[in-house]
Amino acid sequence: MKNIKNIAVVGAGLVGSLVSIFLVKRGYSVTLFERRPDLRKKSISAGKSINLALSNRGWLPLAQVGLENQLLDMVVPMHGRIMHDVEANLTFQPYGREGEYINSISRGGLNALLMTTAEDNGVKIHFDSPCTKIDDENGIIKFIENEEEREFVADRIIGSDGAFSVVRSHLQKNDRFNYSQHYVPHGYKELSISAKPAGGFKIDENALHIWPRGEYMLIALPNKDGSFTVTLFLPFEGEKSFESLNTVSAVREFFGKTFPDALPIINQLDEDFFTNPTSSLVTVKCEPWVHGKSVLIGDAAHAIVPFYGQGMNCGFEDCRVLNDLLDKHGDNWDEVLPKYQESRKVDADAIADLALQNFVEMRDKVASTRFLTRKKIEAKLHEMYPDKWIPQYSMVTFNERIRYSEALAMGQRQKEIMDEVMEQVDVIKNWNSLDLDQIVEKL
Repeated sequence: MKNIKNIAVVGAGLVGSLVSIFLVKRGYSVTLFERRPDLRKKSISAGKSINLALSNRGWLPLAQVGLENQLLDMVVPMHGRIMHDVEANLTFQPYGREGEYINSISRGGLNALLMTTAEDNGVKIHFDSPCTKIDDENGIIKFIENEEEREFVADRIIGSDGAFSVVRSHLQKNDRFNYSQHYVPHGYKELSISAKPAGGFKIDENALHIWPRGEYMLIALPNKDGSFTVTLFLPFEGEKSFESLNTVSAVREFFGKTFPDALPIINQLDEDFFTNPTSSLVTVKCEPWVHGKSVLIGDAAHAIVPFYGQGMNCGFEDCRVLNDLLDKHGDNWDEVLPKYQESRKVDADAIADLALQNFVEMRDKVASTRFLTRKKIEAKLHEMYPDKWIPQYSMVTFNERIRYSEALAMGQRQKEIMDEVMEQVDVIKNWNSLDLDQIVEKL
């Protein structure tokens, strides 16, 4: 291990807990520092969870640390999107081929499982212990515990403390550290659909529901208890915005006109809308991720918006890649960390860009008949040429062997091809009345 024995991990969220499990299983002594209380003992504040979509990239590293059986009891499979138009008509769009799906999972439930697994394997977690200072050259962490400042010395420090990382803020003080953050003009607010009184789901449980409305949208993901976690994405300011929806009557009128089939089933709309926080959405890019004895991972290195459902999956993939590199290079951290940064930085930038692109697709395009036809043609091409044409969503979500950066590049080439295809489709008169095989034959 090249004299590396003690690892400090700052941030006991999803990625911090998982990387701790990987490392303790490798024989390291791992200590986790978390500024918040133990979520297993205190309820999480409502309104900021955004249910998570666990896909292949995230599932693989969780299975590698032995959690696959527990996950099967926690997830609700989602086989595609169900779009709700303003007349309450429904359109189903599968995510991939038959048997391919993503999984809705509770953030809090998964985090609790990871924390417990980490502790069961010997990780020491300090809760209510915010990090105050990092000396990345000497591996020193200063933190507050029981109202006293304390010090911990580690051979390596891993910053996994989220988009507003304290570890990263200290690395930013070093010369030639590049950092950028970009907020989209939209915020989000969490609402909910309860289970039926006798149990069960009020709407189809095996799909992600989307109410796309151009500049705003509503989504709903299923929970194991029959409820749905609902998230409203809306501009902060403007004619239709969180700023303008400032009365109960305004909120109810907006939902009645914009999401008519959702309004009757969203429980406690009035209370939740004005009680739950309105949160922002940020993309963070930075480099270098490695400096001295410190390294960034997960959102601390690359926070992204949630519109590709890959934030958690990308962070978990960080953990897997780091572990694979430790295997490959015999736990020589001096060799591993530069290679980890070189490998993951380009992929993190790629999925950040893809997530922003998918925001436009989800809110503007998925309700379009022309868009759905385009997707059907892509699916048909994938069926006909499975090794030569893989839809970008499938590359990102279902094929962990394809890197995000490769998916971005191949997706761009396919987009150029499909733009030409759709020009030909537009030439076909009455194409909207043709079935898919007829369209492909004419093309």
